[in-house]
Amino acid sequence: MMQEQVNIGELMLHHTADGYYIEPFGLFKIEWHRLPDLHLGPLTLNLTPTKHVVFMAIAAALVFLTMWAAGRSLEKQRAGEKPPRGWANAIEAIVLWVRNEIAIDNIGHEAGAKFAPYITALFFFILYCNLLGLLPGGATATGNLAVTAALAALALLTIEISGLVKLGPKGYLRTIFPTMPGMSGAGAVVMSIAMAPIEILGKLVKPFALCFRLFGNMTAGHFVILALLGLIFMFGHLEHWNWAIGIGSATLVLGVMALEIIVAFVQAYVFAIITAVLIGMMQHAH
Repeated sequence: MMQEQVNIGELMLHHTADGYYIEPFGLFKIEWHRLPDLHLGPLTLNLTPTKHVVFMAIAAALVFLTMWAAGRSLEKQRAGEKPPRGWANAIEAIVLWVRNEIAIDNIGHEAGAKFAPYITALFFFILYCNLLGLLPGGATATGNLAVTAALAALALLTIEISGLVKLGPKGYLRTIFPTMPGMSGAGAVVMSIAMAPIEILGKLVKPFALCFRLFGNMTAGHFVILALLGLIFMFGHLEHWNWAIGIGSATLVLGVMALEIIVAFVQAYVFAIITAVLIGMMQHAH
């Protein structure tokens, strides 16, 4: 009896692509209809929440609940004059690590303390988005280029607006039209103007490199896992070897899943620390 062929490529795209449905833990499927488009002049918008939007909302809710629950627990422990312990202690340690080792060390003590809540929220939000995609029926919102581009655009606005506030209009313009050391007169003016397009391009490239790095790493991991699982279907017709292929594929998938958990933390850390570095570079443009 011929086995039904499984389209591995279609399976990969179904898992990684966005859509108007969710599959909680892979047990059942919840679908909803697309809302009518909104026409604003030449623009056509559709505000129907997609699968990735739903999981972003879940990630945002988890960030809030994590901080709220940890804060309540720490308040009760300190009210009883007890040292922090358990889960709340772990969350406090992570928050302090992000604040001190990522925000303050890369932005500066005074400015870093102000930006610490943003960097902390960014770290936990990306972390939860990454981890939710590893659940059965879950979706990795950070595997969507639009999501990572929005995070990068938010980082870009934070970097540039904070730089404008810190340096003032004249100082900010110096980051676009730099002063050439050792040059003066007309030559310095020409060189400063000539450097402006490169400086503007540099401002845009740095944050959006974050966008493609996060998107690529989170998408690639899922493709590898699905490709390894696909081996079971591709070689399932080999009656004498299908058990070995199944055990081998499952073992490799388990290893890659464990690696993906590490990658989820690493990518959240990388995005947070590079954002902090870029903010610090703008705050101390000299």
